Amino acid sequence: MSILTQEIKEFVKQAKLGFVATVCPDGTPNLSPKGTTTVWDDDHLVFADIHSPGTVRNLLVNPSIEINIVDVFTRKGYRFKGIGKVLSEGTLFEEANTFYKNAGSRYKINHIVLIKVERVIPLLSPVYDTDIPEVDVIKRWTDYWSAIHPGK
Repeated sequence: MSILTQEIKEFVKQAKLGFVATVCPDGTPNLSPKGTTTVWDDDHLVFADIHSPGTVRNLLVNPSIEINIVDVFTRKGYRFKGIGKVLSEGTLFEEANTFYKNAGSRYKINHIVLIKVERVIPLLSPVYDTDIPEVDVIKRWTDYWSAIHPGK
């Protein structure tokens, strides 16, 4: 059975931005946003290393990784825990590189990071512990982002 359901796959493909946590050699956390995060298959996520030397360095020493993807309007998302594999050559690297180019990427891709997802944990804002309907949560955050980015 695949770990990534159709609902989760659609969510990730729509959200795109993942916050990737890796472990530095000194044991401290490293958190880095990745705008190329997407679903590779039923059990893997992937992102392109366009300029992520720290993330790649960390994964080469310790492949443990967590990716958080959250819809800023609904305040819902997922935590993906797994093992990251850094690819810099080979068939899978070329296939992923072609995928990103076909999706419109104009950046040089240094590596592809393939994540074997071992665990998916739903993220849900505490606002849903109240009686506030989701439509009101979305309106609140839509109004907020519109106010700080007027005319955009």
